[in-house]
Amino acid sequence: MNSSRLSAYDITLGGLFVALMAVGANITAFMPFLQVMGVPLTLQTFFAILAGLVLGSRLGCFSVLVYAILGLIGAPIFAGFKGGVSILLSPTFGFIVSYIILAYFVGKIAESKRNLPTYIIAALIGIVINYFVGVNLFYFAMNFWVGGEGISFVLAWSSMVPFLIKDLGLSIAAALFVVRLEKSLLQRTPLRQTA
Repeated sequence: MNSSRLSAYDITLGGLFVALMAVGANITAFMPFLQVMGVPLTLQTFFAILAGLVLGSRLGCFSVLVYAILGLIGAPIFAGFKGGVSILLSPTFGFIVSYIILAYFVGKIAESKRNLPTYIIAALIGIVINYFVGVNLFYFAMNFWVGGEGISFVLAWSSMVPFLIKDLGLSIAAALFVVRLEKSLLQRTPLRQTA
């Protein structure tokens, strides 16, 4: 963004991505078969990457942060229409943290050069951040503060393979989508302002 102040346009776009994150978290409410080991397949990673690509580092990160804060204060916008501070103890809370970080870094990389190869690299780096933070915190949660016998580090990672395949495909789709968006809309009305 060119200034530290958010315009009404920025706030509107940021609000749109907060809503998209909430919808993406609960896509399985409409398609309950999209689950692996009881964990829902969501579109949150896709929308977090898209937030960084479209909105840039600061506004993209801020939008995802607002989504997380709204969920933590009780809005039922996390997966399974959950909300509240109890989610902090959920084994999947690390993924929510990762969305904030990845939106910033995806946006930062995308701001360096606005073209498809850069978007793909940014999206793939976003996936690395997503899984590095999310899976490692998932492992620690399952072994140190979630009841039960825990899981091995290998099982924690191998159980994420279906999610990883889905997210890799959607990360490429996000990059392609932004290129098309820029060709059609951004030439007339910029959707994001870079630093």
